[in-house]
Amino acid sequence: MNLHRPNANEAVMTANRSRHVAPQSGICTRCIDGCRGNCDLFSSTFRGRELIYPGPYGETTSGADKDYPVDYSHLNIMGYALGAEGTQADPDHATFPTVSTECEYGVENKVKMKVPVFTGALGSTDIARKNWEHFAIGAAISGISLVCGENVCGIDPQLELDSNGKIVEAPNMRSRVEQYRRYHQGYGDILVQMNVEDTKFGVAEYVVEKLGVECVELKWGQGAKCIGGEIKVDTLERAIELKKRGYIVTPDPEDPAMQAAFKDGAIKQFERHSRLGFVDQEGFMKEVERLRSLGAKRVTLKTGAYPMRELAMAIKWSSAAKIDLLTIDGAPGGTGMSPWRMMCEWGIPSIYLHSMAVELSDRLAKRGEWVPDLAFAGGFSSEDHIFKCIALGAPYVKAVCMGRGLMIPGMVGKNIDRWLKGEDGGLPKTVSKYGATKEEIFVCYEEIKEKFGADADTMPLGAIGIYSATEKLRVGLQQLMAGARKWKTDLIGRFDLTSLTEECAKVTGIPYVMDSYREEALRIIDG
Repeated sequence: MNLHRPNANEAVMTANRSRHVAPQSGICTRCIDGCRGNCDLFSSTFRGRELIYPGPYGETTSGADKDYPVDYSHLNIMGYALGAEGTQADPDHATFPTVSTECEYGVENKVKMKVPVFTGALGSTDIARKNWEHFAIGAAISGISLVCGENVCGIDPQLELDSNGKIVEAPNMRSRVEQYRRYHQGYGDILVQMNVEDTKFGVAEYVVEKLGVECVELKWGQGAKCIGGEIKVDTLERAIELKKRGYIVTPDPEDPAMQAAFKDGAIKQFERHSRLGFVDQEGFMKEVERLRSLGAKRVTLKTGAYPMRELAMAIKWSSAAKIDLLTIDGAPGGTGMSPWRMMCEWGIPSIYLHSMAVELSDRLAKRGEWVPDLAFAGGFSSEDHIFKCIALGAPYVKAVCMGRGLMIPGMVGKNIDRWLKGEDGGLPKTVSKYGATKEEIFVCYEEIKEKFGADADTMPLGAIGIYSATEKLRVGLQQLMAGARKWKTDLIGRFDLTSLTEECAKVTGIPYVMDSYREEALRIIDG
């Protein structure tokens, strides 16, 4: 039974009164006059636009729960008893701990990573701001790339602009870059995203020329939404400040009626939105060249869950521009700062979008044209997801972008630190059963201490949480790869997957389980 209910969800803190609902609308089959709530329609009656977003906004991450007809769970990973690739095929050499999970992406100035994953865009949201130190240091010590998202400079209260509206100093961005670099060990990279507002402020000029950032990422969108990035602000003064910087702020903080509603307490927050970006090939090519002329060693592109037309534009134009990495983010994706119904109902779901990307990339390659390195994103969190993405997208996919899958360990680690200090009632039983000190609780703590010495004692525990979670991904991936007899990530292929349903086979081009290796099997039997 599909439990997706379009008129109630914990993400927006609503629920149906009735056990039975109309499947399409989500409205209770028996709506009673006098009902005390609390479905979406009930709450939106008096809270209106607040019901668009998951809540409490800025304190949660949310993922859509729509059950698509086909998803990555409809693929299974193949394991073999015959042969080995990338090592000697004998029990003494072909052990799973010897599997290399390292990968690299890029054209000339390639980036190596210890595990083929990197963070989703962590930009101007409260979740990213409040947890940045944990995310940045965690990514650095794990040897993976970190994406600094949109609008970080534009919302900085200490932002300094010149007379032309260009950045002179952005302390928050400077701090973000420095925190990642402090523990950077030569693996991974920090990517700074650019949207319409960032371009207007001169973010690329600032991060490349003043901070020495080597990679700038252009952004067309993401898997969770088809509008610009948004945050919420709690004060009237802040809302007016952001409006004067050129952002869309709703409701209008300069409208006397809205100011009165805020004073009354009816309006609790204002929304800050980025403007929509519009693309064309000439403008895209010029922007890539402009970024390179500024000194960017790598230029990447992130595109969202748009239809095949926009996907083809992204692949073809990235090929022509020799983009270093193209990240393709499918629905639902997101980290919870997107409109909830948009997360659930907008865009091309990941497995469909990624299958389209492989088809288009193959077509481009057959024409003799260069295909950029790809990364897949869209609701991934585990080692089998990594394997499946690399296999489905072979030979083009080099890594997987994870949003909540890497954010949550950072937040859990941060909270363990708070609980160890006695906050919020101290350690919960789920944690205390492992011990009462960070050394006892974190299985990787002594390993980090050996690598970083005394610095380990001052590292935020959220960073150690991300390191621990990434280690789980690395070792789990080693085991899956060893079972598939692949000792390097670039040896993983589409033949290492099978479709569990004929519909999945039709969507992905991966053979149905009853057809996989059938010809080889029959030759053995008939031989």
